[in-house]
Amino acid sequence: MSFTANWSYPTTIKFGAGRIAELADACKSLGMTNPLLVTDKGLASLPITKNALKILSEGGLDSALFSDVDPNPNEQNLAAGIAAFKQGGHDGVIAFGGGSGLDLGKLVAMMAGQTLPVWDFEDIGDWWTRADAYAIAPIVAVPTTAGTGSEVGRAGVLTNSETHVKKIIFHPKLLPGVVICDPELTVGMPKIITAGTGLDAFAHCLEAYCSPHYHPMSHGIALEGMRLVKDNLPRVYNDPEDLEARAEMMSAAAMGAVAFQKGLGAIHAISHPLGAVYNTHHGMTNAVVMPPVLRFNREKIVDKLKLAADYLGISGGYDGFYNFVLEFRAELGVPKNLSEMGIAPDRIDELAVMALDDPSTGGNPVEMTLENTRALLVDCF
Repeated sequence: MSFTANWSYPTTIKFGAGRIAELADACKSLGMTNPLLVTDKGLASLPITKNALKILSEGGLDSALFSDVDPNPNEQNLAAGIAAFKQGGHDGVIAFGGGSGLDLGKLVAMMAGQTLPVWDFEDIGDWWTRADAYAIAPIVAVPTTAGTGSEVGRAGVLTNSETHVKKIIFHPKLLPGVVICDPELTVGMPKIITAGTGLDAFAHCLEAYCSPHYHPMSHGIALEGMRLVKDNLPRVYNDPEDLEARAEMMSAAAMGAVAFQKGLGAIHAISHPLGAVYNTHHGMTNAVVMPPVLRFNREKIVDKLKLAADYLGISGGYDGFYNFVLEFRAELGVPKNLSEMGIAPDRIDELAVMALDDPSTGGNPVEMTLENTRALLVDCF
């Protein structure tokens, strides 16, 4: 099978090994002459980032690098990115990296030309219409992990540094104009990041699939996304050089982000506040709280997970699927619970309130209340 393709769904995607070589052309196709490459601190000095800048230079483009991006980016990182964008006279953004680099890059492109504060564009109702759409700079997205799928999303997650609350900022034009999915860029990920990002993709697909909302297209994509993670994440975890499996995981990550248009649920509602308060890795936190959430939702998802188990080649219906998740996590070195992650159960009441405020709660199969959300958090420890 060839793992090279050009897709137009949900945006222009150039998929395949070595396609980072087309970065300068991708920028030019969106009218950029002087892009700002936004990535995180860990990636800034790595060869894949230096090579991207070299490709831009050889393609005749001016460019600069901004990397003051925390693992859970906040409005201070955003303000610094906007300042760099304006000072450099940039006309577009290359969002480069995992979820943090992708999200912050997209938000820099959006906010550099706005007059209202970023919190005014939270994903609530039609708040996105407050933005000046014409002032949003073009975006090229280059994922270097296979997890968040932010490269094909219309939102960015930003943590409020004062309240420690993660907010989802939405605008249709946050969907990048061109995406380069090059699985070679993911080869250097440490094992723990490979596992955490891959399980993030699985969580996106699982929650979208279980969501009660009506969206058959995303429902089907979620199911195949779960299969790709099941079959390929252990392969890349054990052999980082397996490019075929890397490509399948990169597809699964994008599929998860397309699928969760159908909704997310309690996994994300809990992991968002945990990440904001304790700065935990988002995907790994999703993986830790996944079994308690499956138990929490059992009565509403038994039939759905029987169908999913059949498709994934897992025997035993819901119980078989649940046991698969436990074994899959153990195989990938996931902590058994939040205590094993190093989190103390001393802020459960506060976390329960934050979880209920998270927009992901609306897609959970069982309606979340303060009482049952608190009990679910206790179970996560």
